[in-house]
Amino acid sequence: MIERLELLLSAPYVQKLGVRFDNHGDELTATLPYAEALIGNPLIPALHGGAIGAFMEITASAALLAASPLLALPKPIDVSVDYLRPGKPADVYARASITRQGSRVANVSVEAWQERRGAHVAGLRGHFLIKPAPQEA
Repeated sequence: MIERLELLLSAPYVQKLGVRFDNHGDELTATLPYAEALIGNPLIPALHGGAIGAFMEITASAALLAASPLLALPKPIDVSVDYLRPGKPADVYARASITRQGSRVANVSVEAWQERRGAHVAGLRGHFLIKPAPQEA
């Protein structure tokens, strides 16, 4: 499953954020390692919402790549992020679920958390343009 993520993991933006992926059974878990550069509000301190949103979009793309062979990276059509609580200066974890995958468009939802999976930091719902690889007969 992780072998299909090479194209995504080679993107400079993904490398700069340090995003990692691990297989847990048939689920892919993403990790955004804490870095001081990710702090958006030093007074609280809280992680920058843009970093969390980008991380969840990367997680959604990874789920689509892992689910089936694609010819190119998924392209976001529409993404909605719900910020539920401030992100503490700690690692963030996320898992994506594909709610629908057609021949050109896929719907994905992502949940991000820190200490407890049930206490979400943010959630994402997105529609992505995909280009599946032709199936061999």
